[in-house]
Amino acid sequence: MIDNDILTIPSVLERAARDFPDVEAVVDGPDRVTYTRLRDGVREAARAFVALGVERGDRIAIWAPNSLKWIVTALGALAAGAVVVPVNTRYKGEEARWLLQRSRARMLFAQDGFLGNGYLDMLGVPGDDGGVPGLAGLTTVVTYDDEPRPGATSWDAFLAEAGGVTDARAAERAASVAPGDIADILFTSGTTGRSKGAICTHEQNVRTYRSWCDRTGVRHGDRYLIVNPFFHSFGYKAGVIACLLRGATMVLQPVFEAGETMRLVEAERITVLPGAPTVYVSLLDAPGRSRFDLSSLRLAVTGAAVVPVALVRRMRAELFPEVVTAYGLTESCGTVTSCSLDDDDATVANTAGRVIDGVELRIVDPEGRDVPAGEDGEVLVRGYNVMLGYLDDEEATAGAIRDGWLVTGDRGRLDERGNLTITGRSKDMFVVGGFNVYPAEIEQVLARHEGVAEAAVVGVPDRRMGEVGRAYVVPRPGADLAPDALVEYCRGLLANFKVPREVMIVDGLPKNAAGKVQKAELSRA
Repeated sequence: MIDNDILTIPSVLERAARDFPDVEAVVDGPDRVTYTRLRDGVREAARAFVALGVERGDRIAIWAPNSLKWIVTALGALAAGAVVVPVNTRYKGEEARWLLQRSRARMLFAQDGFLGNGYLDMLGVPGDDGGVPGLAGLTTVVTYDDEPRPGATSWDAFLAEAGGVTDARAAERAASVAPGDIADILFTSGTTGRSKGAICTHEQNVRTYRSWCDRTGVRHGDRYLIVNPFFHSFGYKAGVIACLLRGATMVLQPVFEAGETMRLVEAERITVLPGAPTVYVSLLDAPGRSRFDLSSLRLAVTGAAVVPVALVRRMRAELFPEVVTAYGLTESCGTVTSCSLDDDDATVANTAGRVIDGVELRIVDPEGRDVPAGEDGEVLVRGYNVMLGYLDDEEATAGAIRDGWLVTGDRGRLDERGNLTITGRSKDMFVVGGFNVYPAEIEQVLARHEGVAEAAVVGVPDRRMGEVGRAYVVPRPGADLAPDALVEYCRGLLANFKVPREVMIVDGLPKNAAGKVQKAELSRA
């Protein structure tokens, strides 16, 4: 049963606990909780927040990998009327300090030592006054670690505060949360400068992921492996919120590693495994894949600026009966378009599907005029999924949202049925002898080569042409790729000005934690 009038995340959890009380909600290593126990844990955390003086609208930051405690913290904060601010687990001290200062976080929850990072040491906890240097507004640091840490409160000590608040008082606070209240501030990946905080409400998140589930086919009974990090909308919103909406089981993996992923798929009978394209490349080419029973897999949901056609075809043929591609941005609650399960192979392989219900999409020329189907232009989006704006940045907000339309910065085209194909990022475009070149088109061609696992293309300076393309190619295991041969391969499929002038064979591409290729690093190589 789906209640379309439920438009806050605390209400979604309450409904899931009511309708699916004994269904496993979260599997986190040895920890397993039903929806009833998850709700009870969230209520306890909400009472603790209220007891510590957290008010509606206060910002609660979480700097930790995917875990049950992360989920309980976030949902507990939301039930207390607070705002969740995830922190990228790859951030270093100054990056995290800037985000905490920018968001005016009142509390920070951290798991120290993740990936060898001493988060609290990076922040200088404890400072001379016992707090966090330079962050006077950060009143409390809670650590998920088993061992006590100077300057930090343990998780158990945090939960012990709940005893000072009655269930009735906590329930009253949760009931006061309104659909239009801010639920989270997710900071963009910041690959081209300082990241910006996208502000989204409860209603925006609930409506967006109700539509996303309807389109992608995530359903009750699914066992969903969440390997996408929670600090990203693909992990938190398309993962946690989507599962709450459907009463699906969340199985958590803190860091993607192909062998562990396959073990979890077999042991937990995983049915749904969304991820960036690099996840599927790694699984398809994993040398030990045949040793695992992966037959439970049903659905893959992937998306990025470029999802190689060849990769989608391999996924459908070798791992997943159902594959859908999707497209979205942090500024759109993470979702704009998606294919559906009844789309044909060509649609899934070549497009990111149609705009979700209730949302509008336009493709425009440089003057802002709509272009015909099949013609390339800039992608604009309008609807309930578009963020309220960037945190404390009116100038950036005005540049991103014009007359209600989100200016995505992506290039794309629509077919006659309204399916979107992303052709590249406007900022990735380079100019060869006066002709605009979008790397996505070249990357798609390279990805179709049987010996290519991944490819990324950037523009590099050229004295005669201004700029030319340089391709970085990761070979498939056992493939013997020759750069000159790949240039000739492209020459047979692309106009001459689009053909990369050089190809670099590399072991891997630099990526951020969300799986996006860091082209700025390639450009500096």
